[in-house]
Order: sequence, then structure tokens, then C-alpha cells
Amino acid sequence: MSPAITLSALNKSFGSKRAVIDLDLQVPRGALYGIIGPNGAGKSTSLRMILSILFPDSGRIGVLGEDSALKAKDRIGYLPEERGVYRKMRIADFLLHMAVLKSVPRATARARVREWLERVGLPEVANKRAEELSKGMQQKIQFIAAVIHQPELLILDEPFSGLDPVNMRLLRDLIVAEHQRGTTILFSTHVMQQAEQLCQHIVMIHDGRKVLDDTLATIQSRHAPRSLRFLPLDPQADVAAALQPLPGITNISQVDGNWQIGLDPAANPAALVQSVAAALAPARLELLRPNLEDIFIGIVHGSHSAAEQTAA
Repeated sequence: MSPAITLSALNKSFGSKRAVIDLDLQVPRGALYGIIGPNGAGKSTSLRMILSILFPDSGRIGVLGEDSALKAKDRIGYLPEERGVYRKMRIADFLLHMAVLKSVPRATARARVREWLERVGLPEVANKRAEELSKGMQQKIQFIAAVIHQPELLILDEPFSGLDPVNMRLLRDLIVAEHQRGTTILFSTHVMQQAEQLCQHIVMIHDGRKVLDDTLATIQSRHAPRSLRFLPLDPQADVAAALQPLPGITNISQVDGNWQIGLDPAANPAALVQSVAAALAPARLELLRPNLEDIFIGIVHGSHSAAEQTAA
């Protein structure tokens, strides 16, 4: 079976600004991919080219076995970064309209509208106009509009933007449920933690270029632990005095009720774990690998350093 998405040597410029540069990407069917990077990195431009909203200056695109998303539009769901609902339409009518546009039979669409409004906790808004809803409510309605036709491919551009923590968790659970249904999901975010919580596979983009493309587990395994999280069995123990003399420890600080122990890059993490446990009995002791944000910053700073050396 062909991949859900194939991009080959994709390029897009706006005037003198190169927004996407030689982008290659394959997203297998049934995968959950996150595209991460800072604002302006080229994430939204890439998604819009996949969807044939924008067209590349050069390169090839394949979507669900077709050479254009336009040929597979009824099998694709899309939540754009720029939110927008038909403000004067009643919510049930709006969702029914969106479902029918995607070739869902009207009777089936009506049933799905009721089911989805229940799922997102908004059954009472069916007869309200969109302009009467809060931004968070409107965003949930737009998510329903993106998935009501049960798409094979779901593309989400900054889906968590503007949501409070409760609704953020709800939306995350709904995305996971869609993925479990078999949907291929590709979403962009500049908040690395969201991608870390959701994604099997991470694609990092910086200044229009892909700088990383791998599974989350592989990315994390490549980066050595930089610190330990420690909680002593004896809450009265003088942790700093007991552990600071150990070789390989650079600093000790308290973070969120635990002790965080910085490791010398040259130190052996496994040996340090044993040394710490021998010095103070632990109630909790774990190695902490860099998170995606740390890894991304390291990649970006490394590319800047290389560019500076080249210029010099």
C-alpha cells in the first residue's frame, strides 16, 4: 500500500523568502506524525501544499495514492490554523452542511452531529449560532467539522491554540481516538510538549528545512541523559551535602519537590545512578533525557554555529 503522504524535493518561496526548501517526507498510512518548529519555520506552508491550498514551485506530492489532495478531498479532514466558522449559521446546520459536502448521507450526518456534540460536551449548542459561542467552543465545533466524515487522513494545524488545559486534554483524547480508528494524522505545533505527548514520529523544521525526521523513541535514545531526578527515602536528609562530593555531578537543585542532579557530559550515567543510590537511599531515582525542546534548541544552535564557522 502506498504511503498516506509522499513529498519529494518540495520547494516554495514567497518573493525572496524561501519558506520550504527541498522537503522530502513519507507518512505511512495509520501513522501519527507531528511537524514541530517555531512560528515561521514553514510548517503551515507545507501542510497547505499537501492539501493543494498552495502549489509548490517545484517538487512532487502524493496524497492517499493520488497526485493531488483535490482528487481525495472527501477522504481528508483539515483543521486550519486560521479558525473560521459560518458565524450566522446554527451549529447543527453548519456541521450537517460540512458532512454533506464530504458526501456523508444526510440521515447519517444528522446522527453523527448529535453524537459528536455529546462527545465534546456541547449538546446544548445545536441550535445556537456560531457567533454566540466562545472561541474554545468554536474550536471544538471546527474539530468536529474536520472529522465528521470519518476521514482516512486528518491534518491539524496548531490544533491546541487558544484552548484551556481542560479542553486541550479533551482534544488530545479525541485525536488519539481518531488515530485508534485507523486515521492517519499529521499535525503541526510550535509547542514541543504537545508533540511529545501525542506523536509516534517527529519531523522538525527550521528555516524551511527539515532538520530531523524519526520516531520519538529513536530521537530520545540518541541523546544522553543530562540529569537525574532524585527523591530521598529520608525526607530530612541533607541531599546537597551527601551528593555534591560525588564525581560527575555538576549541580544539585530542587525542582517541583524533587532534587534535580546535573551530570557532567563525560560522566557515565549508569555509574552515577549507582553512586547516588549508595550515598543516599532513594524513594525515587530516574535518568532524565532531554525533551524535544532541548533537542530542537541544540540542533538550531548547532546549525547557527556551523553557519557562523562557514562564514568566518
